[in-house]
Amino acid sequence: MKLRVLFFSVLRDITGTDEIVLELPAGSTMADLLLQVESRWPKLRDWQNSLLLALDQTYVKRDTVLHDGAEVAIMPPVQGG
Repeated sequence: MKLRVLFFSVLRDITGTDEIVLELPAGSTMADLLLQVESRWPKLRDWQNSLLLALDQTYVKRDTVLHDGAEVAIMPPVQGG
């Protein structure tokens, strides 16, 4: 299945892009997706315990199953200011 993956803030700086298209097998979870992007950009592992994850503009957990055509957003923690 094809997924649109969006990176925000400092994660965009780490990846050098704000968006990629990623292909994963059917039945993959958000955790599977994170393993893929972390293998491509190992510095993302520094953020793994604090990432905010959204599927089709709804916050989700790592065990959420993805679907073809989904939009996934990976964000650092929200900071006030």
